[in-house]
Amino acid sequence: MKHLTQVLMAFFWSFGGIGLLVLGILDSSFLFAPLGNDLLVVAMTARQRNAPEMLYYAAMSTIGSVLGCLLVDVPFRRAGEAGLEKHLSPRRLAVVKKKVEKSAPWALIVASVAPPPFPFTPFIMAASALQYPRKRLLVVVGAARMVRFTVLGVLALLFGRSILLWAENEIVQDFLIGLLVVCTVGSIVSVYGWIRRSRRAAPAPAFRR
Repeated sequence: MKHLTQVLMAFFWSFGGIGLLVLGILDSSFLFAPLGNDLLVVAMTARQRNAPEMLYYAAMSTIGSVLGCLLVDVPFRRAGEAGLEKHLSPRRLAVVKKKVEKSAPWALIVASVAPPPFPFTPFIMAASALQYPRKRLLVVVGAARMVRFTVLGVLALLFGRSILLWAENEIVQDFLIGLLVVCTVGSIVSVYGWIRRSRRAAPAPAFRR
């Protein structure tokens, strides 16, 4: 188990910032990978103990997240509320829609900085479907995500040695393997549902302030 965890971490680290970029794109669009980028930014920064490297990791994670949001924005902006209703349960749709209509920027900021299980993608879907301006959406998400990853990076710089010792704990490694399994299964379900529901999407009304 320990060896498998080390192999997986080595695989991600071998791609460095590019790995963070790709994971950020997938996590913010189709896949289910809670804390994926957070854990990688912390682990990579703790290993390097270097401020410029930390900022690079935070920036690559942020860019990936913004690009992932763009992948969500394009189809939902076209599909509008009709498409949104096919992807969210009535209860979640009502909550997300209410928050986005009341104050889209704040709803996006909270969704971007809050950790799981707070939903992120549903707020992007709702903002796009309700025609919140694309440029503003990407700027708000980008700024909030950069703050999130930078704060995590600073914590990793301050407590890097302790984090690395903690990461070598058997229980923590078992947890990471379990998280990987959950993410894999969740991603398969998420992609399947995304494709199935996207086949029934249709065009849309303007954003209401």
